[in-house]
Amino acid sequence: MQPLIILIMVGALFVGFSNGANDNFKGFATVWGSHSLSYRRALALATVATVAGGVASVLLAHGLVQQFSGKGLVPASIVANPAFVAAVAIGAAITVLAASRIGMPVSTTHALLGGLVGAGVALGTTSINWHALGDSFVLPLVASPVIAAVLGISIYSIVSRFRSEADCACVVHDDPRVQDEAAMAAVAGPGFPSVVCATAIECERMPGVTARVEIPAVLDRVHVLSASAICFARAVNDTPKLAALLIAAGAVGPEYSAALIAIAMGIGGLLLARRVAETMSLKINRLDHAQGISANLITAVLVIFAS
Repeated sequence: MQPLIILIMVGALFVGFSNGANDNFKGFATVWGSHSLSYRRALALATVATVAGGVASVLLAHGLVQQFSGKGLVPASIVANPAFVAAVAIGAAITVLAASRIGMPVSTTHALLGGLVGAGVALGTTSINWHALGDSFVLPLVASPVIAAVLGISIYSIVSRFRSEADCACVVHDDPRVQDEAAMAAVAGPGFPSVVCATAIECERMPGVTARVEIPAVLDRVHVLSASAICFARAVNDTPKLAALLIAAGAVGPEYSAALIAIAMGIGGLLLARRVAETMSLKINRLDHAQGISANLITAVLVIFAS
């Protein structure tokens, strides 16, 4: 194997490692910030979801491999140049890892795009397809935060209307709030129990309770699931972009490329995610469950859709 191909493989895995260090924990930032899980448990779940998403990307995100191999952005002859691929990989990796070491959340997609453009410009500005750069790369990167912000405001404004002081859901055969038998039949139906949402103290005092669920505990689980969805979706979106570096160099096939990148991302997160995690979870904004779940689900849906 040629030394330059080995350099590309090392560079691509280095990008995956750096990506994991900076991005893996972002999905669980609201979970740790709201004290729903400890850092270690949140990191473990984030890693599992990330690796799973990386492996699943083989089936879910074929288009991103070609897009981030540089095809269409620069001529095919440049894409086939191992020196070009090595420059993109190493430039992006150093940028993302440096940001991770100082606790700065950044986008690996932006770093890769910068590497593609920078390496292309080094070969001459005429080699860059500026129209493709704007339509396929810059426009989605600029539009996605705006779309997410608008959806976040809209969805949270709806969700917040349904918030109440109730923190317990009880299953009762006779709803103490409904005294009239006809009304009771309309609420629960003949022979069927009803569900009453109240405070924990009210549920304890309520007669005829056959089962109860603590609402905060349910929200904790939903919050964790939404965080896992982000990590999974992000890995589905990012893994093909990094695997494209290996594939463009002819180092390994798509399946092995995705698996290697997913493993590198997992290791990077386990070893170096702490500083970015502290920034995202503790230094920007504290979110409650409703805000965190809304933000996570919007992010996960947009990222999967973009993939």
